Amino acid sequence: MTTTIKDIAKAAGVSVTTVSRALNGYSDVSEKTRKKIMTLAKELNYSPNTLARGLVMNVSKTIGLLVSGLN
Repeated sequence: MTTTIKDIAKAAGVSVTTVSRALNGYSDVSEKTRKKIMTLAKELNYSPNTLARGLVMNVSKTIGLLVSGLN
């Protein structure tokens, strides 16, 4: 099962919003909390879901390629 920011938030004892803001580098998260979250993210092998992030950000970062005449 993949690790989510909800899992990190529960382990760190902070809100999901705080985890999100720490992972995205916002300055309103204390350095102590940011280090704790980053350590937990690494320990729990967290990696962002690029498909979910693309839906939220309205960016797919996908390239389409059409090829014809490959006979």
